[in-house]
Amino acid sequence: MADHNSLIASKLTMQLNCLTSLVEILDDELTAIASRRGEGLKEIAQQKLAFLSKIQILDKELSTLLASNDSRSEEVSDLISAVRKHLETCKKKNDVNAHAAHQAQLSVKQLKDILIGAPTSMTYDQGGSVVHGNSKLVHNLKA
Repeated sequence: MADHNSLIASKLTMQLNCLTSLVEILDDELTAIASRRGEGLKEIAQQKLAFLSKIQILDKELSTLLASNDSRSEEVSDLISAVRKHLETCKKKNDVNAHAAHQAQLSVKQLKDILIGAPTSMTYDQGGSVVHGNSKLVHNLKA
């Protein structure tokens, strides 16, 4: 049984290392989104997918090993807690990154609408009511 627990601990340690690397990648992704460096995002996305694939494979192996394990050692329980904590951190960081990417996309769309004089652009008056503008800003622009 000790060999079984050590095999589980080994797999959990590998999974924990993958999650730690994924946290670092998510930090890099947020930096790239915030600095609007699109060229770095493609490589980061590939790295994320690679680590997510490794984590999923390890998760399947672990579920089989844990199902056939009668008693967990304290080390295995501690590693499971650490993996869950890192997984929650990854989820939160990924949500933040998704929100940041969405906000960046909206900013680019608004800038594009202003520059092309989209008739659907809107602003707010002093009272907070929506005012649809006719985008006089760029109608007489000659480039």
